[in-house]
Amino acid sequence: MTQAATPSLAQLEVWPGKAYPLGATYDGSGTNFAVFSEVAEKVDLCLFDADGGEIACITLPEVDGFVWHGFIPTIEPGQRYGYRVYGPYDPAAGLRCNPKKLLLDPYSKAIDGSFNWEQSLFSYNFGDPDSRNDDDSAASMPKSVVINPYFDWGVDRPPGHEYADTVIYEAHVKGLTQTHPDIPENIRGTYAAVAHPVIIDHLKALGVNAIELMPVHHFANDSTLIDKGLSNYWGYNTIGFLAPDSKYSSSPNPGGQVQEFKAMVRALHEAGIEVILDVVYNHTAEGNHMGPTLSLRGIDNAAYYRLVDDDKRYYMDYTGTGNSLNVGHPHSLQLIMDSLRYWVTEMHVDGFRFDLAATLAREFYDVDRLAAFFELVQQDPTVSQVKLIAEPWDVGPGGYQVGNFPPQWTEWNGKYRDTVRDYWRGEPATLDEFASRLTGSADLYEHTGRRPVASINFVIAHDGFTLRDLVSYNEKHNDANGEDNNDGESHNRSWNCGAEGPTDDEEVNALRGRQQRNFITTLLLSQGVPMIAHGDELGRTQQGNNNVYCQDNELSWIDWETADTDLIEFTCTVSALRAAHPVFRRRRFFSGSPVRKRGGDGLPDIAWFAPDGSEMSDEDWDSGFAKSIAVYLNGQGIPDLDDRGQRVTDDSFVLFFNAHHEPIEFTLPAEQFSATWVVEIDTAAASDEEAQNYDAGAQVSVDARSVLVLRSETLNGK
Repeated sequence: MTQAATPSLAQLEVWPGKAYPLGATYDGSGTNFAVFSEVAEKVDLCLFDADGGEIACITLPEVDGFVWHGFIPTIEPGQRYGYRVYGPYDPAAGLRCNPKKLLLDPYSKAIDGSFNWEQSLFSYNFGDPDSRNDDDSAASMPKSVVINPYFDWGVDRPPGHEYADTVIYEAHVKGLTQTHPDIPENIRGTYAAVAHPVIIDHLKALGVNAIELMPVHHFANDSTLIDKGLSNYWGYNTIGFLAPDSKYSSSPNPGGQVQEFKAMVRALHEAGIEVILDVVYNHTAEGNHMGPTLSLRGIDNAAYYRLVDDDKRYYMDYTGTGNSLNVGHPHSLQLIMDSLRYWVTEMHVDGFRFDLAATLAREFYDVDRLAAFFELVQQDPTVSQVKLIAEPWDVGPGGYQVGNFPPQWTEWNGKYRDTVRDYWRGEPATLDEFASRLTGSADLYEHTGRRPVASINFVIAHDGFTLRDLVSYNEKHNDANGEDNNDGESHNRSWNCGAEGPTDDEEVNALRGRQQRNFITTLLLSQGVPMIAHGDELGRTQQGNNNVYCQDNELSWIDWETADTDLIEFTCTVSALRAAHPVFRRRRFFSGSPVRKRGGDGLPDIAWFAPDGSEMSDEDWDSGFAKSIAVYLNGQGIPDLDDRGQRVTDDSFVLFFNAHHEPIEFTLPAEQFSATWVVEIDTAAASDEEAQNYDAGAQVSVDARSVLVLRSETLNGK
């Protein structure tokens, strides 16, 4: 895209234009501008040159249904712009219009520049929050950009993977690509880098077919972090719900990030990899009543934000960030829904993970599963058809809502994370819940008519320890964040295996390696949808920092030069086993009943065994000290049909889990389950060891803190 020609004032004709769509829409002959404000008395559109100089300020000529609009024939892609909204300024009444504050278009499809955190961005004078500041903010503001909407998608189409067949990889655009030696330096850390063949080949080798990108909506770097020499690395501070962030673009042109993002999606789709966006619709970067006036606050504060009923100068804060979006207002809801549809229809993304999604359900004070937002998503013919993943909690009252989202939704299963961590660090009384998490968390999802895929299983996410750090540290080490190690979660359910941090102790390091393999095996062979956090497959460390939200540096980036290639190979092996065997990817919950229909073998679809080979009794399940269990998965008991309507069958498996600190002798099930078993995965063995066969009823030694996976050689064997 080339830089837009700067229009002269004499060339600027202004036509009435249209009230829809909102935002700046280029149609090949000019650009329509439309912005909603119910409280505005006048709205000016301001145009800027490449140096940030204001070259024109035009009053939008029409207003329909509180949407101010106009069409300018000579405005082309690349043009920078912003709004000035005239209206009442009365913070106590929730009104914060101030035409001296240049405002970003809420529907910006691209944003150019960065914030210069000076007094002019704030509508009050520092030290006196009840005062009014009328310094002009234009010079300190980034600018919205008119984009070229046209792109050659070729034959692009969504991969459309079923949830049950999906392996998600949570990644940060920069953190994933910044240090990779095979990516050209000029594109590292960008959308183009994510699309580079070395990244795509790595993902495909892992069996990943969906990448979940941490926030790429344009976000603001917090002034408090900048003052400390840090930055908002994670990006959970959105200020542009339709704009891909220019910080991840290698393009020098204003608006070029849009084309680069689309090219990334196209390349990933060609490789069969879906693109899921981590989106932040619960709050914005404008913060609380002491925050800056950047966009929504100055356009229509009360329409876009939840205000305190008895004193509207203050904001309801269910997010811990200062404000919460007002999902009870139709135009706030429209902004969210228009954004979602835009990313699906124009940017071709395949799904969304909603940050602090419980906030979106708050119409009043309680979390309402049937709030207006979820009703809109349910009936929307576009948004309802993509992957919808909730982070099912926020910081407000009753905010932990795991298992309570509508049937159409999947959820980050925090209980899976906590239970699996507790099991492998040897906590007592976790065996029964571990079994539930391993089999899809029916206790959380079955009552709402959902299936195992409602559970997005994860042990590690961006927020917390990496997998390597989970087995290397008992305590967080966040001193680099400048908060005296007071930030971040203190209860990590981690275990350092006998030494805090790096050590030369060979036994400790061997145990740490085995524990990482245990977590990877458990995650990938659990029912539900597995999510791998980027770099966990290669031993990424953050040196014990469990809250790198402000660390845009080597501490948070993947170090590709020190990758643990053995761990990568192991992860690929387990992922390939999952992909090859539908018994690990069931679409329905286990029943525990004998399989007699449709040519079944009369055995239960699942069975649990104590180490002595007997089926688990109530007493066994209630034994708080038990840490070892075997589970039989019947490949003849899968109640799923393939695309041709044929019954899905598979080999049968026995998985032995031993979280005890000593080896355990297990007795294999009797011959009716299988005559012969062969080792597929042993987290305690060297990768080059020859697979061993076992006969029915044989004694099998499972090493301390390890997983052993055996496959049937006879029932439906290979």
